Amino acid sequence: MSVTAAGGFRAAGTAAGLKPSGTPDVALVVNDGPRRDAAAVFTSNRCKANPVLWSERTVTDGRLNAVVLNSGGANCYNGPEGFQTTHASAELVAELVGGGAFDVAVCSTGLIGQQLDRPLLENGIKAAAGALDGDGGHAAAEAILTTDSVAKEAVVERDGWAVGGMAKGAGMLAPALATMLVVLTTDAVAEPADLDAALRAATASTFDRLDTDGCMSTNDTVLLLASGASGVSPGRAALTAAVTTACADLARQLWVDAEGSHHDIQIEVTGAVTEADAVEVGRAVARSNLFKAAVFGGDPNWGRVLAAVGTTGAVFEPNDIDVVMNGVRVCRAGGTELASPSTDVDLSGRHVHVLVELNAGERAATVLTSDLTHDYVHENAAYST
Repeated sequence: MSVTAAGGFRAAGTAAGLKPSGTPDVALVVNDGPRRDAAAVFTSNRCKANPVLWSERTVTDGRLNAVVLNSGGANCYNGPEGFQTTHASAELVAELVGGGAFDVAVCSTGLIGQQLDRPLLENGIKAAAGALDGDGGHAAAEAILTTDSVAKEAVVERDGWAVGGMAKGAGMLAPALATMLVVLTTDAVAEPADLDAALRAATASTFDRLDTDGCMSTNDTVLLLASGASGVSPGRAALTAAVTTACADLARQLWVDAEGSHHDIQIEVTGAVTEADAVEVGRAVARSNLFKAAVFGGDPNWGRVLAAVGTTGAVFEPNDIDVVMNGVRVCRAGGTELASPSTDVDLSGRHVHVLVELNAGERAATVLTSDLTHDYVHENAAYST
């Protein structure tokens, strides 16, 4: 049921013809209330798509009636007409479901630099509005896919209330506060300030630690809408825990569906002085093309891990670092002490666990990434053609 698992929400997905494939490409999620509280986080890329520029404004009052999404184009870097299309989309949704245009968030994903076909998009919005249903979450989740191979959905049930969500993303996954397009819903009663705090805490420890290819999108958006339909006020801590669980579920689904990946690499960093240090180290390893290529080739080259760690500003002593790959300690004390031979590491399975022990403090963090493969290069070399 995805985003319609929480009470008070309807959704739909339809094929408007924005995609040459003819697959679904317009989704609509509507909050029927009684409350329409909301929060959002967006890409920190300075080059932002028109829907992000629009939605940043709409959510400032902590209220949203609906979200309209399309997967037929990014609507980014295409001049004033692109922003006008975003505005027109919001106005049409408001006309169809009630409220004003500034109560509608807009999300787009696809190729940068091309205009969306506005008549097709508007026809798709009308069709989606006519198909809105309390069981329409899965259809909406399918309509936002681009290079994804499967729809990503999550449901977290609590005592008398729930959180639902859908996400899309398989490439350009190197977010800062968000990742690609995510819509979360809850029927809990929550003030916008509590929604904002819960969402920022959740995304910081989930989506913000998913870094499959080091490329940040211009369109990244994560929205959290609350209908209050359950009548239950769980409090900020419980709300944060549930939203975090949903985000973690969606983030892992994005991770294992990364474009062209053959290995899902989990980089756990322990013994850091600060959590920020641990994240920085994990991200540096995740963004090392040399390391990622080595994993693809089945080569447990721990030297590339240490080389990546050394590019960071984290506090550590090089000769104190240990590295464990899939349970085998391949580096001990920065290579100054005898460790197990790297040939003992089995990289034949899909899951790869890399443990980097800085031995400098007590904080830890985990970053998720994937290997660099021929399939990834081929897919992105031919993306616009």
